[in-house]
Amino acid sequence: MLASILLSLREGLEGALIIGIAVGTLRKTGMDHLLPALWRGVFSALGLCLLAALAMNAIGTELEGNVEEIYEATTMLVAAAFLTWMILWMQKQSRNYRPELERTFRLAADQNNQRSIFWLAFLTIGREGFELALILVAARFTAGAWQTLIGALLGLGAAVLFGWLVVSGARRLNLKYFFAASNVLLVLFAAGLVASGFKALVEIGLVPALIEPIWNTSAWLDTSSLVGGLLKALFGYNSQPSLSELLAYLAYFAAILWASWRGTASTGGGEPNPA
Repeated sequence: MLASILLSLREGLEGALIIGIAVGTLRKTGMDHLLPALWRGVFSALGLCLLAALAMNAIGTELEGNVEEIYEATTMLVAAAFLTWMILWMQKQSRNYRPELERTFRLAADQNNQRSIFWLAFLTIGREGFELALILVAARFTAGAWQTLIGALLGLGAAVLFGWLVVSGARRLNLKYFFAASNVLLVLFAAGLVASGFKALVEIGLVPALIEPIWNTSAWLDTSSLVGGLLKALFGYNSQPSLSELLAYLAYFAAILWASWRGTASTGGGEPNPA
């Protein structure tokens, strides 16, 4: 549940801030009459993303045997790729994220075109929503459907509240450090998805185990225990991993550290600050 809360809070807060920036820009430019088009775009995107999440979940529940394992592994690996792309993209765009978003909505408002505002809101919120839908479906394979759903609702509820507080000016929240800390947790979660995806592929024989298991910590911390289950849902913990899982886990960290270093070097440093 904690994984889905974190994921939903992170993605939901980004979406809430995007909406807040868009609403503020339209009001500052005296284009309040474009707000209905903005909200139509937002709710259309959210509705489509909800349908996509339900469809992906329904497909997963209908499959059986090796096909189900392949679907779960593919979903987890693709979700890890989306998470990684989001983290690296935000790192690169952190300094210019808000001004660029304001400029984009200002240009659309200057055209006084409801269709432009609708599609801009639809695509911007749709990207965040689809990422969250895919990631939550992947999280459901490790944490369970009901826990994922409840966590998502709690995270999105908190995101709406925090977003409203920030946008309305009722309270200043240091979002820079929130996004920086959540990036670390999201990297660990993505690494766990990669390891879990390889675990599924090993189980059906598409990837060799090499050595299985390389250790066994189930006597001290089994995945069926409360703490073990939490670590499994958050970070892909496995008490009896194969060497292939471990190598995939370490390879992911090596890849993202290298990509993050390159991104920091090209932008001259900086911390994520979408607000």
